[in-house]
Amino acid sequence: MGTAIQIRNLSKTFPSCKALQDVSLDIDSGEMVALIGASGSGKSTLLRHIAGFIAADAGKIVVLEQLIQQDGKVAPRIRSLRANIGFVFQQFNLVGRLPVITNVLTGLLYRTSLWRSLLMRFSLNERQQALEALVAVGIEQSAWQRAATLSGGQQQRAALARCMVQRAKVILADEPIASLDPESSRNVMELLASMNRKRGCTVVVSLHQVEFALKYCPRTVALHRGCVVYDGPSAALTPQLLGELYGADAKELFGKMLDSPAMKQPEPGLSLAMAAAR
Repeated sequence: MGTAIQIRNLSKTFPSCKALQDVSLDIDSGEMVALIGASGSGKSTLLRHIAGFIAADAGKIVVLEQLIQQDGKVAPRIRSLRANIGFVFQQFNLVGRLPVITNVLTGLLYRTSLWRSLLMRFSLNERQQALEALVAVGIEQSAWQRAATLSGGQQQRAALARCMVQRAKVILADEPIASLDPESSRNVMELLASMNRKRGCTVVVSLHQVEFALKYCPRTVALHRGCVVYDGPSAALTPQLLGELYGADAKELFGKMLDSPAMKQPEPGLSLAMAAAR
């Protein structure tokens, strides 16, 4: 299967806090992994480092066997390397005044020449690919609307269609359902799971909602104050374990989820030692 993402001893300090502290992870090709934790736990910072948007203070990241950054320096070829890394932002990152289909076509910019990128010149075949992606996410009827006229759920679907056109092999989704209603949240998570299953994409999605991690992601990585405190099967994330990992913060962070029927009890014989962070 191979390793899609390799992170070694990654650390990042901002003036106000230590955002990441000696984080090491391996994520295999084709995995769908949830990142959970409170705001400020380091989820978004970790995803942005994987994409090479920001440089760490120390550590190393390799994606699809290509060096993204090491020892505080982002790879010089980062633009071309990002061609295989799709990024889904919490606030969609669409250009509101442009048609939806044009926003989707921007997924091709990493693979086109500079002059075509600047002039937004796309071939008939490329436009057809964008329409097919919009069909796949169920908003083809909105192709020529301005992106700003879409609902939040529709805009997030457009962002996923952009990843499809990009043909991204790794998708990093930063709180993609944080601002969506429950139905739209389910739709977006279903689309991410479908891309993982049908296209073989490696998906890493940051979530506040533990029940979505349980339902859609076989593996969960939990962050707390910049440290990995759990890395293991999502099915083992019981209220008891969350309480052990987060202490007094657990009820505040996951209170609604801790009472959810989706929060399973531990399987017979499953010890906390098996579920502890690697």
